[in-house]
Amino acid sequence: MIINGKTLLYGIIGNPVSHSLSPAMHNAALEALGINGVYLPFPAPDIDDAVSGIRGLGIQGTSVTIPHKEKVMALLDEIDPVAEKIGAVNTVINNKGALKGLNTDWLGATRALEEEIDLHGTKAVILGAGGSARAIGFGLLEREAEFVLCSRTESRGRALADELGCPWISLSGADNLSGDILINATSVGMQPHVENSPVPELILSRFQVVMDIVYAPLKTRLLQQAEESGCIVINGLEMLLYQGVAQFELWTGKTAPVAVMRKALAEALN
Repeated sequence: MIINGKTLLYGIIGNPVSHSLSPAMHNAALEALGINGVYLPFPAPDIDDAVSGIRGLGIQGTSVTIPHKEKVMALLDEIDPVAEKIGAVNTVINNKGALKGLNTDWLGATRALEEEIDLHGTKAVILGAGGSARAIGFGLLEREAEFVLCSRTESRGRALADELGCPWISLSGADNLSGDILINATSVGMQPHVENSPVPELILSRFQVVMDIVYAPLKTRLLQQAEESGCIVINGLEMLLYQGVAQFELWTGKTAPVAVMRKALAEALN
């Protein structure tokens, strides 16, 4: 990598960002395509200052992560309609100082799923009622899939289900779940609590595809049990990969080198 006066600058803003795998993925893609650019992590305690920095330094494209995905929207010049519906932005494009916000989290989830199944008309169960569940839910709506939202906290779960126009059920009733796709959009099973799974093993054989957004560990207990039950499994790295693929293509206008980015992510995780 050669850094000079023509090097394009990309990055991720959030607090914290030192753990992010995005620099490994995006820098590998930039290098593979011979683009004179670099992607850096920018710790951003204050989102107002961070957005001013994007404009002031001419940063071409930015990923946005916790805790700024919602707050950043008020500071941008344009919001993509789907990001507006989701109520969160994870991607910013800088067009000569005019900042546009988009959301590629839903694209990451749907593309990862579409590698294995045609989503149109499928029936899915989403576990969780947080930001990831919200983005995935809107993604499934875009693909005309039906789904049920299943979570522990009734007030939060019903509120999100009302927004998505889908039924809500309590996670305590998980024994009755069934469908084509099961998606864990919670942190259950994440290190260090790797022995945990969000649903009983006995229901997994009722699903064709099981996806987990957790990527540490890469194969969660849920995915281990789903695989043993004969399901197609999708790990959390795939959603992270494909949301990054969408970002890269939005920023550069070039087809992302998916295999290179997947390898970089896996190496960074290990």
